[in-house]
Amino acid sequence: MKGTLNAVLALVCLLVAAWSFYTYTTTPPNNMYLILAILFAILMVIFGGMFLSGRVNKSEEIHITE
Repeated sequence: MKGTLNAVLALVCLLVAAWSFYTYTTTPPNNMYLILAILFAILMVIFGGMFLSGRVNKSEEIHITE
């Protein structure tokens, strides 16, 4: 469940960052939208990294010669 939540949060952050950047480029320049886009892009990378790090199989040890 925790991994799914991180994936959903990363997707939501991606959508908000894309919307903020689109709004910044199509309306008269407002730095708030650019700051929001950067902030949510950073959050997307963090949540995506947490999602991907949880996908690693930690219960089995795999030796390099196998």
